[in-house]
Amino acid sequence: MESVWDYPRPPRLERTPARLEVELGGSVVASTTDGWRVLETSHPPTFYLPASAFQPGTLRETAGSSVCEWKGVASYFDLVAGDVVAPRAAWTYRDPTPGFAAIAAAVAVMPGLVDRCTVDGEVVVPQPGGFYGGWITSGVTGPFKGVPGSMGW
Repeated sequence: MESVWDYPRPPRLERTPARLEVELGGSVVASTTDGWRVLETSHPPTFYLPASAFQPGTLRETAGSSVCEWKGVASYFDLVAGDVVAPRAAWTYRDPTPGFAAIAAAVAVMPGLVDRCTVDGEVVVPQPGGFYGGWITSGVTGPFKGVPGSMGW
């Protein structure tokens, strides 16, 4: 069992051999055992999948960006599966800061905006609040940033 309060700040990037899957529109749109996870104090892990893990045509670039103090400038994708579109459900860092260079062009997904995300077959719970992209599994304990009253954490 991992406590998010034992995760570091600034965050740490590490490889994961876990099977990561993303489902949308009733089908698996991404699957890999070659991912990364970002571990940051008070946050459940955010998982990044190589762009090649996504089915062709499922990532559609969209307008907008945001800035992470640790990783740099993020750009966004809509996820598309047939007629189902999950607006701005995924993001990438095309030119991340040096400590996160390994995830350049890798893609993270907001689990609350798709049908489901899984880690080794376990369905994840989205990080509370709708702002952060953490994936909560049974192996991680909180409390998690994103719950009401946690913005100042």
